[in-house]
Amino acid sequence: MKTIELNDLDRRIWQEELDEFVPQRVFDVHTHAYRWAFNTDPQKNEGAGYSFIGRDFPESDWAALEICDRLLMPGREVHRLTFPFPFSPSCDFPASNEFVIKQTQQDAASAALMLVHPSMSADFLEAEVERCGFLGFKPYRTYSTTGDAAQCRITDFLPKHQIEVAHRRGLIIMMHLSKRNAIADPQNIDDLEFLTSEYPNAKWILAHCARSYSSWAIEKAASRLRTLPNVWYDTSSVCDTDAFDALYSGVGIERVMYGSDDIPVGVMRGKYITFGFAWSFLSEQNHSLGLAHADPRMTFTRYEQLRAMRRAARRVGLTPQQVKMMFYDTAAALIKLARHPISVI
Repeated sequence: MKTIELNDLDRRIWQEELDEFVPQRVFDVHTHAYRWAFNTDPQKNEGAGYSFIGRDFPESDWAALEICDRLLMPGREVHRLTFPFPFSPSCDFPASNEFVIKQTQQDAASAALMLVHPSMSADFLEAEVERCGFLGFKPYRTYSTTGDAAQCRITDFLPKHQIEVAHRRGLIIMMHLSKRNAIADPQNIDDLEFLTSEYPNAKWILAHCARSYSSWAIEKAASRLRTLPNVWYDTSSVCDTDAFDALYSGVGIERVMYGSDDIPVGVMRGKYITFGFAWSFLSEQNHSLGLAHADPRMTFTRYEQLRAMRRAARRVGLTPQQVKMMFYDTAAALIKLARHPISVI
């Protein structure tokens, strides 16, 4: 793994802005455990993923995740909800899932989600959950049966028979929404309203603030999302203060949980920036900005995310107890609920 080191810029940001904000206990609900070897694409070392995963972070095991957290969040007790990296177009699903279970077993308070493909049967998922102790599923849009990862619907990559398993067992679904308008797309919000009503015992986490890297999408959907009692949100890799303001205010802080998107995103130097109705990752390598007027160095994506979370928390007046809830209590309660679900016939 690429060596991760703090410089004086990182230390200043942590000490002046983040140390007082991040509570002593953290439950990170969005982390990845994987090996680059589980990416079975023969051309993988020529694709875009190689430069930020295969080359610099070819393995994310429990020790690597611990190193990152000790370095970036010194003195914090951290537990995790962890799942494999969804390599595409092809992935070794059995090896990925065995690996994440083995890694997560190193901490009794942490939990694992199973990477799923729409071709997997209900019986297979039931057996794997029973055998391995997964607390839920991680589907991904690049596995869509439509072949269109950008504009597919939820059930194109998470079919109803898989949601039914999550419902019967009270499991978690970590959902990375598709469509260019993300949660603001009418089909996405319609589908969520229907699926959460039809399968009320499934517990949905909408990753990346419901994929709202800026505020407009969550603002548009918030009034309908507030009515869904079995939906939560993670904050992973979002770096926009307005997006967090919209999330805290729009859906309620009691449903928001901290996530880092590590490894690799949270420990990469850069920031997700927003413009118009789009967002993209800005790094030290992909811009040609003239920065002679300022310190041109970038800090970790995780720090930019935490800075935005803190600014929005101050703006909406979150109490210390609400911040503690967002970083630990809500996630711990959700994991407990998934471990001891109400039986549904």
